Amino acid sequence: MVQIRVNRAKQSLDANLAIKDKAKKLRKKMTEAEKILWSKIRNRKVNGLYFRRQHPYGIYILDFFCFEAYLVIEVDGLIHLSKHEYDLERTKYLESSGLTIIRFRNTDIENRIGWVLEKIQGVVDPFPLGGNKKGGNSIKKILQIL
Repeated sequence: MVQIRVNRAKQSLDANLAIKDKAKKLRKKMTEAEKILWSKIRNRKVNGLYFRRQHPYGIYILDFFCFEAYLVIEVDGLIHLSKHEYDLERTKYLESSGLTIIRFRNTDIENRIGWVLEKIQGVVDPFPLGGNKKGGNSIKKILQIL
């Protein structure tokens, strides 16, 4: 019997190579609002939780994703005004996967970052500071292969 440890926070959750490549490109050209938010939530700055940016999830790319809290943070720019139906369908799919989605407009992040962080904190409050060296509890699944 062989045991393999899989850190699910790093998985791309069945995303295909094209989605993974697109996510990588998006990480290199983040919007100004995404850069601002990323600087405030990276390195476990919010309740010791680990966030990933431009994370592939199935056929979608999530702006920010915290596996420990099953939380998705979406940053909506002007393009989202014309993509309302797509965003609804996407949100429905993600919520059916057990994820919580919160959305912020670019202008809110750029002009009211304190308010944005309060809203995020309100969602992640039930998650205590983690206990390992990095400050968070990593979620691992052990697979047994015969």
